[in-house]
Amino acid sequence: MAEVTELAAAAGSPDARTGLRAVLALRRLAETLETLQVANARRQGWSWQEIAEVLEVSRQAVHKKHAGRMPAPDIREA
Repeated sequence: MAEVTELAAAAGSPDARTGLRAVLALRRLAETLETLQVANARRQGWSWQEIAEVLEVSRQAVHKKHAGRMPAPDIREA
C-alpha cells in the first residue's frame, strides 16, 4: 500500500517526468484492478448492466472492454 501512496504523491510532483511516470503507473494499476474486479463480479453472477452502473459507464462500454478477457458464464443474461 505504501507504493500506491508514493505513486499518488509522485503524480503531483512539479517535475513533469516524475509526475507523468507516476500517472502511467497508477493508470496501469487501476486497469489491472478493474479487470480483476469485473472478473470477480462476473463469477458472482453480476450482469454487465450492474457492473456498468457501479463503474459509471455504459453496459456496452464495459462489455466491449472486458467480455473477451474472461470465460465467465453469464448466468443471469443467458
